[in-house]
Amino acid sequence: MTELVTFGETMALFAARRTGPLRFARDFDLGLGGAESNVAIGVARLGHDVTWIGRVGADEFGDLIRATLAGEGVHARAIPDPGAPTGLMIKGRRTADLIDVRYYRRDSAGSRLTAADLDPELIRSARLLHVSAITPALSESAREAVHHAISVARSAGVTVSLDVNYRRALWTPEEAGAWLREVVGEVDVLFATEAEGRLIADVEGAEALAGALARLGPRHVLIKFGAEGAMELSGGVVLRAEPYRVTEVDSVGAGDAFAAGWLADWLAGAEPEQRLATACAAGAFAVTSQGDWESLPRRGDLDLLRRPADGVSR
Repeated sequence: MTELVTFGETMALFAARRTGPLRFARDFDLGLGGAESNVAIGVARLGHDVTWIGRVGADEFGDLIRATLAGEGVHARAIPDPGAPTGLMIKGRRTADLIDVRYYRRDSAGSRLTAADLDPELIRSARLLHVSAITPALSESAREAVHHAISVARSAGVTVSLDVNYRRALWTPEEAGAWLREVVGEVDVLFATEAEGRLIADVEGAEALAGALARLGPRHVLIKFGAEGAMELSGGVVLRAEPYRVTEVDSVGAGDAFAAGWLADWLAGAEPEQRLATACAAGAFAVTSQGDWESLPRRGDLDLLRRPADGVSR
């Protein structure tokens, strides 16, 4: 029986090896990326049974996504769509400190996800449904799929988790805010940066913002501060976690790693302080190498950030 179900679009990812304008890039690394599949891999690596659902093209990139997720221990229901290609993500490094990400996902297979692609019995049997606000921005059918999944989960008493994950290339702040305010009362766990949280409730100050969001319905509100750590509001209690100091190589995917760490520890029944610490550790690991998910930790890795070390593992 799967513990966590998630769904959305996963794309083939081409990452330029050379720093500078993409037009001068000649060599690329091929991988995959997608917010929900990043979370799926992160939770699976931390010891839980996870299912990811999504449409992919009937092409080599779709096969890559299916094989990679299966290799990471994720039950991948990658539905082949012969009428549309797998979406693409192109990642360049304009300078040593500025990552340039471009998406080619209009009319992609992933954007054609429908409610009929989801398995209601699978959702009902899970402990947790995780969605992001990327999926409803892809298409009307994908938006209906998100609403359907949340409705199925809630009717079965399954905990619902939502990561705001705002993408300005997909919709305006006004469009995103309207949708988020519509669904936030139906979720149990909410992940957001301060800026993303203010799409829902225009409140200044992290604690005040978390309180305003919690009053709309979520039992757990997580506010991410990036390199400055994070805070959680659960049951009226505010917890703060300091960041782990690491050398940042690639920040893309850090928020997904944070969500994966928190959700994995929630599934494991960890105390609030522990799950927040694990979330921050997972986010820290995510930025230490190239790729959206490749450096996500396993359980045995978590203590590495807590130990004083000389940089050598013997």
